Amino acid sequence: MTETQREWVQKRAYALWEEEGRPTGRDHAHWEQAMKERAALEGSAASSDGKEVKTRTKRAAPEIKVSGAAKATKAAPRKSSARKSA
Repeated sequence: MTETQREWVQKRAYALWEEEGRPTGRDHAHWEQAMKERAALEGSAASSDGKEVKTRTKRAAPEIKVSGAAKATKAAPRKSSARKSA
């Protein structure tokens, strides 16, 4: 790990510690979380050959067109199944 990477992880771990209210005994967990975040950033920023990797975008769901007849009809109101006593 280069010095700049180590500095980034150190600062991020410190920020995580502060965000959690500065608890005691969680330094290792914060460090590990910061390491995972750094690895994720590096993995998303470049591929193995050093070129920038494009992220995949989600495609929009296909639009469903409804015919005019389907728009105009309304569902009939439900009838109550409760019987009235005589």
